[in-house]
Formats: sequence, C-alpha cells, structure tokens
Amino acid sequence: MSELDPQALAKLDQETRQELSQWAQKETEKAQLQQNVHRFTDMCWKKCITEPATSGSLTSQEESCITNCLQRFFDTNSMVVQLVQRKAL
Repeated sequence: MSELDPQALAKLDQETRQELSQWAQKETEKAQLQQNVHRFTDMCWKKCITEPATSGSLTSQEESCITNCLQRFFDTNSMVVQLVQRKAL
C-alpha cells in the first residue's frame, strides 16, 4: 500500500478526510479480524489434528474438535467486544 501524500490530504475537505479515515479504520479492523481467524484456526488445528491426514478428510472427532475450539474463541471475542462497548457508553 502506498503512502498518502500529506499535502494532498490537506487539500481534501473535512468530510472527505473523515470518510477516508473511517474507511482506513474499517480496513484495519478487517485485516485484524482476518489475522485473528487465521491465528485461531492454526491454534485449533494444532490442538485437534494430532495424526497425519490419511484419507484426505477430517474424522468426525477432528471436525467436532475444530468446530468447538473455534466457536469458543468467537464466543469469547464477541463477549469481550460487548463488554468494551458497554464500558464505552
């Protein structure tokens, strides 16, 4: 991603700068979410997949373990976000 020219930004009106700032913040949040999903998936994979794959698919036990593992992280993340939002009000 290229750097934004400060002189070009200074020429933008306040509304456009605010929209650009909000867009950049949303893109950063999306990237962080993708990183978290990757990290959680990797962690759950290492926890749940203990044997090399031989059939080309997960066993029902492995699939259940990964699903439960990821669900715990998403539930926890959701709860933390809700608590932070309540404290911000």
